[in-house]
Amino acid sequence: MEDDDADLESKKKLEELTKDLKEEIEGLEALNQTLTVKERESNDELQDARKELIKELKELGSRAPVRVKRMGEIDVKPFQDACKKKYTSDEAEVQASILCTHWQDEIKDPNWFPFVNVKVRNDVYKTKIDEKDERLSRLRNDMGDEVFKAVATAILELNDYNGSGRYIVPELWNFKEGRKATLKEGIQRLLSKSMKKK
Repeated sequence: MEDDDADLESKKKLEELTKDLKEEIEGLEALNQTLTVKERESNDELQDARKELIKELKELGSRAPVRVKRMGEIDVKPFQDACKKKYTSDEAEVQASILCTHWQDEIKDPNWFPFVNVKVRNDVYKTKIDEKDERLSRLRNDMGDEVFKAVATAILELNDYNGSGRYIVPELWNFKEGRKATLKEGIQRLLSKSMKKK
């Protein structure tokens, strides 16, 4: 009889604990959902602030370390340098512009995929330029390594920032350190420019 009472008491305690745990889990799930919504709202707000900052800094221009970079836009300077070696000074500028525009159109072609995935470590891959790609190999042979690097950099940026659409995307950029700038760096840049105007 005592065993039955002990079993009944244990069963009751187990049911109470189970009920308490279910309530606690439901509370934690509700809290998790609330935090997820708040995180999304905060992230949206930060993205909106970043877009507005990019808009303002675009209008400023300049050569400051923190400014707007057009991700996926080919740097024309390597084309100019290479064309100066092949053409007269009058022709070089025109040819560089023509070639750079041509390659800007080439990298927008969604059917061209000059990438390879290279294993970095277990189940982690990194997308890199396929150095054996026919178009890029011809470009390197015709125009040299610097032009090749300019095109490769631009197409990697397009792939990272807008792989499906392959159009240029403005980004807040720290040119001094060669990386995406933080929101704080962008705001400091905007404030320093505002202070100089006063």
